[in-house]
Amino acid sequence: MPVASLWRSAARTDAGKVRARNEDAFLDCPQQGLWVVADGMGGHLAGDIASQMIVGSLAELPVQANFDERLTGIRQCLHWLNRRLGQELTVTAGRRDCIMGSTVVALLVEGNRAACIWAGDSRCYLWRGQRLYQLSKDHSLQQQLIDEQHMSLEDARAHPAARALTRAVGAAEQLTLDVLELEVYCGDAFLLCSDGLYNGLSADAMGKALSLSAPHLALERLFDSALRGSARDNLTAVVIRQ
Repeated sequence: MPVASLWRSAARTDAGKVRARNEDAFLDCPQQGLWVVADGMGGHLAGDIASQMIVGSLAELPVQANFDERLTGIRQCLHWLNRRLGQELTVTAGRRDCIMGSTVVALLVEGNRAACIWAGDSRCYLWRGQRLYQLSKDHSLQQQLIDEQHMSLEDARAHPAARALTRAVGAAEQLTLDVLELEVYCGDAFLLCSDGLYNGLSADAMGKALSLSAPHLALERLFDSALRGSARDNLTAVVIRQ
């Protein structure tokens, strides 16, 4: 029996209360040990197409013989998509100055190994030992101000361009991906989500949801809580646990 089948997962996306179009996309593939959330860049050309391309291309990747080969395949696919989105599609659209891009966060699990791969501000969280850990680090101006200017979170959030991305697939000629590898333990749960979801929830609310035993129950709790708020952005989440 494939090890990946030991993992259970549930995924959901919602346009939210304000936006007419949902530019988020997800991949929920427990049998291959691969899960993805992509958030198309709002206000740019066809962000929904970019996010769907990312999810569709990663879904079609062949399952390689080992974990390291699979991880390499995911990275190569995202670099290829960056070139395709940055060159071919923007040129054929007739506007060389436009951007067709998307964030991406992917989780690959095989046996006791896991890797989180990301670009942008969609996040990967780990729930372990009744504690919530943010595994990914946002590629955003807000995070850059905190890291480089030593601003407080409150001051960085107040910056008029705080939500601007510093990395995304399709946003620049060169794509730099961050990769975090970790060992998986019994009882671990993961959450992949777009910024529309985590911006509307406290860490405590996310932790309480992820403490529920079934992924679909955790997902229901997350969306119920987020949709009680303003939900001004698209919301997407994937919950994964053994």
